[in-house]
Amino acid sequence: MNTLHVKKGDTVVVLSGKDKGKQGKVLSCDPAAGKVIVEGVNVATKHAKPRRQGEPGGLIKKETPMYACKVQLVCPKCKKPARTGVKILENGEKQRVCKACGETL
Repeated sequence: MNTLHVKKGDTVVVLSGKDKGKQGKVLSCDPAAGKVIVEGVNVATKHAKPRRQGEPGGLIKKETPMYACKVQLVCPKCKKPARTGVKILENGEKQRVCKACGETL
């Protein structure tokens, strides 16, 4: 099973590509493909034809999946892109930790 370093709801920053430097919230993850969908990033324009009477057609903007390796988690405490580590608690549970400030993510 493949795992990703980000989860749904995390705030991330884009490291490379046309949207480099933009921040957004992770809307969904696909671990099998290694891709994530980030709010307001990697937006594609789609032409939509009206299917029913009264339904509008035209151009629809939609976020498309991008590789998870192109995004980095943003630490909520220091507000910077953070490398993450794993801290194992006494009860055996794992927690993600910011390597810079030690804050739990």
